Amino acid sequence: MRGVDVSIFNENVDWSAVKAAGIDFAICRTGYGKTGFDENFQHNVEGAHKAGLICGAYHYSYALTPADALAEAQFCKGIIERAGVLLELPVWFDMEDGDEYKRRHGFDFSRQNVTAICKAFLDGIKPLNCGVYSNLSWLEEFIDWKSLGCEIWSAQWNSEDNFKGRMWQYTNALTIGGQTFNGNILYEAGEQAVLGASVAPAAPQSTNDLIHSILSSHAKEETAAAPAQPKPQAQSSSAAINSILSNIRPQAGATKTAAQPSAEDKIHSILSNARNKK
Repeated sequence: MRGVDVSIFNENVDWSAVKAAGIDFAICRTGYGKTGFDENFQHNVEGAHKAGLICGAYHYSYALTPADALAEAQFCKGIIERAGVLLELPVWFDMEDGDEYKRRHGFDFSRQNVTAICKAFLDGIKPLNCGVYSNLSWLEEFIDWKSLGCEIWSAQWNSEDNFKGRMWQYTNALTIGGQTFNGNILYEAGEQAVLGASVAPAAPQSTNDLIHSILSSHAKEETAAAPAQPKPQAQSSSAAINSILSNIRPQAGATKTAAQPSAEDKIHSILSNARNKK
């Protein structure tokens, strides 16, 4: 699957154009440090969802100690909870020193300290699913990523992925409709490579299959306790989506009106509000 990651620096994203370019997901910045809020987070997630993309998030770290990272995790979690958005992909802890803040503030670059900071964030943001983002050199020199037991998003602006974790940021110059993005590849479950092995990026799913997968996961939560039913005949993705939309979380007393919401609006509503309905 192909994706972009965005922040407030990506102004006025045309999500319809992003989707039309074959992009399947967006990773949206929540903020940075212990107090920095990305004002476009909720807007970006909702815009991406409406265009048919799935979403994750990332938080840029200024933590110098594990205690700082724990505070950042609580801050990040609060941003997501207040936005009330569904994230189908993990939250990513962005551990690097792009602006040399850490170096200017006497940061301990030992593998022990950097790994402990990552672990503190991962523990602090539970129960949200979380992974670690960093560039290839940090993953090789400063982070004992194997001990963390989480998914890794590696940055290597290159034609080849030498790390091959869960996700690969391969460029900072992906141009779509006159706008420039960071480009990413998300490996499908079961296709995540062992470090050093060769793997080809997975082919993007169709929009119908992707929406079907998301909505089915929510439908299964509500029907898990129901008696077993005879196996239905195979459906197309479109038919399956229509069936799910017709039956998932029916509203008490709801009646058909002349102007029903479009399928796109229903999908967006389910994705945006699923967290609050649990």
